[in-house]
Amino acid sequence: MPIPTFLKPRTLVAAAAAFALSACFGSPEVMKRGDPQRPVAAAPKRPQAAPLPSFTSPEAKQCAVDLQQAGVRFTPLPNQDHGGGCSSIDSVKLLDIGTPTTNLGAMTCPLARSFAGWAQYAVKPAARKYFGQEVVKIETFGTYSCRNIYGGRSGRLSQHAYSNAVDVSGFVLADGRRITLKEGWGGSKDAQEFLRALQKSACRRFGTVLGPEYNAAHHDHFHFDMSGNGFCR
Repeated sequence: MPIPTFLKPRTLVAAAAAFALSACFGSPEVMKRGDPQRPVAAAPKRPQAAPLPSFTSPEAKQCAVDLQQAGVRFTPLPNQDHGGGCSSIDSVKLLDIGTPTTNLGAMTCPLARSFAGWAQYAVKPAARKYFGQEVVKIETFGTYSCRNIYGGRSGRLSQHAYSNAVDVSGFVLADGRRITLKEGWGGSKDAQEFLRALQKSACRRFGTVLGPEYNAAHHDHFHFDMSGNGFCR
C-alpha cells in the first residue's frame, strides 16, 4: 500500500519541531511555602524522580514531525518512570485526530502516529463503505495502565505499562448507532464486515493486534500495540 505522506522523513521540519518541543517543558515546581507566622518542623524529604525531557532522539523528533504534518493536535509529555517497571517514554497526549476518541491517555509517539493513521485511513472509509455514514466517535478502554498482561497478579508487564498499547471497544455512527466489539463481532453482517476490515487494516499498522478470536480476555475489544512484528490474531 502507498506510504502516507506523513510517514516520509522531513529532516528540516524535524529540526524545527525539535526546537518547538524544547519549549514545551518547564521546570517542575517543587517548593512548598509554609505559614511565615508559625514555625514548623522540617519534614523529612521524600526522594522524587523528576520528569526528564522527551523527544531527544532523532527518531522521536521525526515522529513528532509526522504527527504535525498529519494535522494531528497533541501535547508532548515528559518522560516518566512510574515505578514497578512502568514508564512513559517519548509519549504524547492526543488532543485531536479528526475523530473524537474517548479515554486516550499517554501513548508512545509511534503508537499515537499509527492510531491516528488508522482512524483516518481505515475507520472513516470503512464506515462509509459498510454503513454509508461517518463515524463520529471512537470508544476505547484506555492506553497507559501499570499492570501485567491480562491484569494478572504475576507474569510480564503489559505493553499498557509502557504507554505502548490502546484498547478499542467500539464506534458511534452519525445516526447514533453504536458498533461495539462485544455485540458487533458476531452481530449483523455489516457490523461483522466493518470490524473485520478494521482489524485487517490494523494488522498492517501495529506490531501486535489482538481481537475477540484471540482469547476470552479480548472478547470486547481490539488490543493494538507497537511491540512484536506483525502478530495479528
